[in-house]
Amino acid sequence: MSDMGPRVFVTGATGYIGGDALFEIAKAHPNWYITCAVRNSDKGTKIAQQYPSIKLVHADLNDVDVIEEAASKADIVFHFANCDHEASAKAIVRGLARRTGNTPGYWIHTSGALILGTETIDRGCWGDELSQVFDDWNGVDELTSLPDHAEHRNVDKLVLEASKTYPDKIKTAIVCPPVIFGRGRGPANQRSIQLYRLTEAFLKHKRAFMVGRGKNIWDQVHVQDLSRLYLLLGEAAANNGEPATWNDLGYYLAENGSFVWKDVIEAVAGEISKRCSMELRVVEELSPEEATKLLRGAKYLIGANCRGTSIRARKLLGWEPREKSLMDEIPAIVEGEATSLGLASLLEPRQ
Repeated sequence: MSDMGPRVFVTGATGYIGGDALFEIAKAHPNWYITCAVRNSDKGTKIAQQYPSIKLVHADLNDVDVIEEAASKADIVFHFANCDHEASAKAIVRGLARRTGNTPGYWIHTSGALILGTETIDRGCWGDELSQVFDDWNGVDELTSLPDHAEHRNVDKLVLEASKTYPDKIKTAIVCPPVIFGRGRGPANQRSIQLYRLTEAFLKHKRAFMVGRGKNIWDQVHVQDLSRLYLLLGEAAANNGEPATWNDLGYYLAENGSFVWKDVIEAVAGEISKRCSMELRVVEELSPEEATKLLRGAKYLIGANCRGTSIRARKLLGWEPREKSLMDEIPAIVEGEATSLGLASLLEPRQ
């Protein structure tokens, strides 16, 4: 890698996760040579305004020749875009395999939490608590050998196989975040999905609901804590991989504790009732099909169990989450969603 800093290629830089991680990385290392893929000039303008020194290449994930070429010139690839898109993942592999020089390229890939929800999906136990908790230290082999039908497993396998096919050329790490919250600091999308869409649905339909009994459990992490994990992995890659582990030992869960969906849903409903003069204190127990009519993908977003303990990043990289908890963020989420729906006039001042 260059003495002046590594060459970094980023996909998904205008997304929620990628945008915040780019902010963290660019702030910490203004000397890194960063190139971002953007789908169109509007997105490119947003990045250029915030980061004038970052180079842009215009490509969506199907422009595999452009993705491959950019990856071939990179020392580190951060792949924040669609974690199920096989063609772009294969292009990254081809690009990194073409690199010249004596050092490997590093691919830091973002997977999706539903890969941990396979038991719920297979058994159809929506809204029920299941006991399985993954572990990225003693249980890393389980994470890297999940069944092929697991959500997001298609690209996870491509990442893991890349380091086996090109052991001298490619080292990989997979980051698997849980429910993410907090306002992003990126140039475009600054809003997460699960809790935000749920709050939006409550406000739009004037109903509070959960899938089944709502006993299912997820983990949570603030977006800025997650971004610090990406930064630490990038810094390890720039340091010839140390002190991180890679490839089959490069699976990193990212959590700052767990929560029961019923508890969070009741807290959101209570905050809406308090702030918006909208009585939602009774939370309905709906079937997955009924909930999906009110919230697209409800059974996956709020009805599954996705649990995994983050040990590897804490033990090797010294990563320690320090931002506020999911529960603490609920007032801001309710206020933001009410405002975006044009309901700001209904908001009572925070007490």
